[in-house]
Amino acid sequence: MKMQPKNVSPQRENNLKITETNFTVMMEFVLLGFSDIPKFHWLLFGIFLVIYMIILLGNGIIILITRVDSILQTPMYFFLSNFSFLEICYVSVTIPRMLMDLWTQKGNISFFACATQMCFFLILGGTECFLLALMAYDRYVAICNPLHYPLVMNHKVCVQLVVASWINGVPVGIGHTCQIFSLPFCGSNQINHFFCDIPPLLKLACGDIFVNEMFIYIFAVLFVTVPFMLILRSYSRIISTILKLPSSTGQTKAFSICSSHLIVVVLFYGSATLTYLKPKSNQYEGTDKLLSLFYTILTPMFNPLIYSLRNKDVRKALRKFLGKLSAL
Repeated sequence: MKMQPKNVSPQRENNLKITETNFTVMMEFVLLGFSDIPKFHWLLFGIFLVIYMIILLGNGIIILITRVDSILQTPMYFFLSNFSFLEICYVSVTIPRMLMDLWTQKGNISFFACATQMCFFLILGGTECFLLALMAYDRYVAICNPLHYPLVMNHKVCVQLVVASWINGVPVGIGHTCQIFSLPFCGSNQINHFFCDIPPLLKLACGDIFVNEMFIYIFAVLFVTVPFMLILRSYSRIISTILKLPSSTGQTKAFSICSSHLIVVVLFYGSATLTYLKPKSNQYEGTDKLLSLFYTILTPMFNPLIYSLRNKDVRKALRKFLGKLSAL
């Protein structure tokens, strides 16, 4: 027997489609974003627009100088340029949509657009985990096996590793998104977030979501924890080797080279882990959004600053590049 909707408003009829089952298929979601602070919408729009421009400019400059400066034609900076390109893609999945919602003061997003945003977000997030692990491995080979470094990290190997990082994230992102959006959504269509993320969407699902939650933990173990453990292993070997160096100058230089990458790892993994692996509770929804802002927006903004301010070669290449620009 078909269920007949009672007292459904016209807008509700546009957003929802009643099927022959007892479930409601969601046709549109509403991203609440920062609707709880409407007085600050224009201020937030200006802040996030400036941040987005800084991310595009900062990471774009890193990509450019690593391509044109001969000093930076090494595997370390090849990975860095790919990481910067990834960061541009990563923030472009969330910030433009958030800016549009703040500008229009509407958060309506179609079922397909929401699924697409989540899919790309997961693909790029998984790729970032692998790239961070690759960058740690590169530093491990450079410091612990410097004589074999040119052979082990030749250009062909570096390209293959980067391509593998990008490819590995694709099936996980697509599979995870298909599983989430195959769930029945029979309650509210309001997502208490500024983009289509997993935790707030699972709160809207009805029925048994145990399998989906288990899949999240499996995903975390395989594509987050494993790269993180590889990073820890690399740095444990790096630190052990550095401490054995006879010269304090050599130790300082080695720590300086690795510290920038280590800071980025802590920022990304720390905020992401707190968001996805902490206990579910409605009282933490505000905290969830704050943590998500940190690893989706603020960390990509800090990355160019971290790598440029703490790296002598990057600072030198940047001064040379800016000097050429001013001479034009």
